Amino acid sequence: MKQEFTFLSNDQLHHLHAIVWKPERKIKAILQIAHGMQEYIDRYDSFSRYLNDKGIMVVGYDHLGHGKSVNNDEEYGYFTNNHPSDTLTADMYKFFHHIIKDYPNIPYFILGHSMGSYLLRKYLSTYDEPLNGAIIMGTGYISPALSRFAITLNEIFIKIFKSHHRSRFVTALSFGKSYQKFDTNGKKPEKSWLTRNQEIVKKYYQDPMCNYVFTLNGYKGLFETVYFDSIQTNTNRTNKDLPILIISGANDPVGNLGTGVKKVYGMYQITGIKDLTCKLYEDYRHEILNEIDHEIVFDDIYEWMKERL
Repeated sequence: MKQEFTFLSNDQLHHLHAIVWKPERKIKAILQIAHGMQEYIDRYDSFSRYLNDKGIMVVGYDHLGHGKSVNNDEEYGYFTNNHPSDTLTADMYKFFHHIIKDYPNIPYFILGHSMGSYLLRKYLSTYDEPLNGAIIMGTGYISPALSRFAITLNEIFIKIFKSHHRSRFVTALSFGKSYQKFDTNGKKPEKSWLTRNQEIVKKYYQDPMCNYVFTLNGYKGLFETVYFDSIQTNTNRTNKDLPILIISGANDPVGNLGTGVKKVYGMYQITGIKDLTCKLYEDYRHEILNEIDHEIVFDDIYEWMKERL
């Protein structure tokens, strides 16, 4: 059963669009999903229905500036002027408490994909809530020096063009060397960085809730989150007893074709996470839940969750 509702963002201005996929059978666990940049929570419908069949309830919402959480098209890719990174993370915390209020004492997991994975990593360093596990998917690593440079450069652009400006130059800079062999604009679906599934790629670039340029404010929130996550002392604040699963495509440019993912895994090893798993899927690209062989990933996530109930 699929239910939609809204809740007030911590920006105190926007009501965020949320979805609950509730199984018909007894609920074994809850999975909260934090979606990625330039997409929306309903893109996880197939995965959510799969988990529903296993007795897992799935919940999630469209971040500020995404999906149905915008008041008009001009707000796509714009977060909030008031500390965007902190606000996005606080929204995850608020949503978590909104859900457990109605479903107490049920095992709870959070999955973050891409931008959502960076937000999840910050969330885990900021809030020590009782979770049964965290799934970090499609993540990456950018050094503190490079991410700080990106923040500084973006701030210069904001001073010149203002925060609502959409800069193709900043967008181009966000695609590093690992993207060079991929198509990043949808013109060659077979070479897309997103997935080898060309139908998914075509739908993505035809979807106005996906195919738009991020604002400078959006990049501010993203870069600040990436910078926060790059600091080992921040990662060290993660609860060491929290089970963490890190999964990505081995051919995902966000994770620098695996090397960035392994760096994140190493950071959590240094932190001392007791139950830590990392898996790279050979030939898979960025959206592993939308890959040709996505059923393998579906099963792996479910089995990992089931073992931690």
